[in-house]
Amino acid sequence: MLPTDRFLAFIRQHHLFEPSDKVLLTVSGGRDSVLMTYLFNSASLNFGIAHCNFSLRAHESDEDQEFVKELALGFNVPFFNTRFETEAYAENNHISTQIAARQLRYSWFEKIRKENQYQYIAVAHHQSDATETVLLNLVRGTGISGLHGILPKRGTVIRPLLFLSGTEVRELIALHHLPYREDSSNLSAKYARNKIRLKVIPVLKELNAGLEITFAENSRRFAEIEEFLHNQVLALRKDLFKVTSPDEITIPLHPLKELKPLKLLLFELFRPHDFSETTISDLIRAWGGQPGKIFESSTHTLLLDREQLILKKKLSSETPDVPIFEQSRSVSWKNSTFTCSFSDPGQVHIETDPGIAYFDEGLLQFPLKLRLWRKGDYFYPFGMKGKKKLSDYFTGLKLSLFRKENIPVLENGNGDILWIAGYRSDNRYRITSRTQKVFILEKQNNNEQ
Repeated sequence: MLPTDRFLAFIRQHHLFEPSDKVLLTVSGGRDSVLMTYLFNSASLNFGIAHCNFSLRAHESDEDQEFVKELALGFNVPFFNTRFETEAYAENNHISTQIAARQLRYSWFEKIRKENQYQYIAVAHHQSDATETVLLNLVRGTGISGLHGILPKRGTVIRPLLFLSGTEVRELIALHHLPYREDSSNLSAKYARNKIRLKVIPVLKELNAGLEITFAENSRRFAEIEEFLHNQVLALRKDLFKVTSPDEITIPLHPLKELKPLKLLLFELFRPHDFSETTISDLIRAWGGQPGKIFESSTHTLLLDREQLILKKKLSSETPDVPIFEQSRSVSWKNSTFTCSFSDPGQVHIETDPGIAYFDEGLLQFPLKLRLWRKGDYFYPFGMKGKKKLSDYFTGLKLSLFRKENIPVLENGNGDILWIAGYRSDNRYRITSRTQKVFILEKQNNNEQ
């Protein structure tokens, strides 16, 4: 008999899915996926079959496809099939054929799952696959997540065959005379995983005949360690990471420097923002130097400020200049909204709010422009006669590089700087006794400051 009871017990133990759930089985036609299909059928579970033809083995790939189609017909379950030009995809994306096949199949499996209301995707990895994965990760270099190998469940992907070893799979296939397709590429030592399977594992089994069981136990322990570390890092992140705007987080430096083990915890803290271990090492080395150094990941920028780190999402595009015409009543720039109005001088009540600026309308040349500051910009600060570079003005305010990038600068039509919005206006365009009309600009929704 098939080990249906063990199969169902494993599913319950790891909460893989509920008996009423629909599961999409990924079936190549090989021993592992065929046995998984027979186990689902013997347990009277609700499933469909999905097969990918990667066009890598000429007529063999087509024969695999036909075999799986017949398997689905025999079980009277839904069958989904697609064909990929895998080698062309790999070449176009500058990746290996194996990585290309993985990207293509998982993307397609998820598409089929959603379109057909399946709750989970089942992949036929067994204990021996998990052992190979850990060894491969160790050879290539890995963190703790690479030591637990293949998990029974991750998101919508489940692996209900992990209770069996590769030897058990082969024995069950032979005992029950189950038909399957042999992938000739599995016998080639061309691929790294095959080298581990064919050359390394047999030697290790001479030292430990129960290698898969030992690795399964080790993987369980590492998974528990990873869960513990994850919970500790979540608590640290909640305590240290302070959201100061929709796309900016500040982290105080002093408590970061006290962390032990430093590099491990820093890497885990910044892992969701895609920073590499090399970048984290560079950050640690830079702590004793001058502030202002920037570290980048694919999605974020990290600024080493005086007493803190500032983490910021990368903008998808440059911030455009925003014109203000004489008839404009409201304009938006980044996270700020500016309202525009005109008034007679005698009716203006001057407020000391830095978010409101008052200008002599007769000196303005429309359209005005809201933009980012640029190197070389200068203005004449209100109340002063001399000019000042914006870079020096910002330094005097001790503003970080990221904060400077979020400050709107108002430019006159003649190129003069009229206002560092939210901070200070230009003295040359102030209201005087000769002013006949006042232009008022008010900055609102100032959450980026």
